[in-house]
Amino acid sequence: MHRRLTALLLAGGALACAAGPALADPCRTVPDKGPMPASLARGERFSGPVVHVADGDSLCVAVGPRRGADWVEVRLADFHAPELKAPGGREARDALKGITGGRRVDCVSRGRTWDRVAADCRLGGQSLGDRMRAAGVAEGGRGRGEAARPR
Repeated sequence: MHRRLTALLLAGGALACAAGPALADPCRTVPDKGPMPASLARGERFSGPVVHVADGDSLCVAVGPRRGADWVEVRLADFHAPELKAPGGREARDALKGITGGRRVDCVSRGRTWDRVAADCRLGGQSLGDRMRAAGVAEGGRGRGEAARPR
């Protein structure tokens, strides 16, 4: 059963990553308004496969079997990519997709930032920010310094 669930989540992740702009905000675990789930409070750990990459520093982690409802939108706390429409933005998104798409990440919440969670996420023990920098992705964008600031 566990293998079947993992296979389904990975298949869904591949579809979501490939779908691009059609899935503007498929992650719905953190509500736009109201309290954040206690399981995502500052310092809480969560993990799962990456099922959607929105841009160079935002992704969705599936923490359960329900599409969307169990997908946590994460803003990387240790990397600030250029905005998607800015020079280098699409390349940053594509790099993050290549690094994480369908793979399991382990994250620690740093608190809420708007309708998502700022988090430190690791893949194979290495931070995603370090992996992005190692891939040659330049940092930039308006959000620099804002991601880890809880709201």
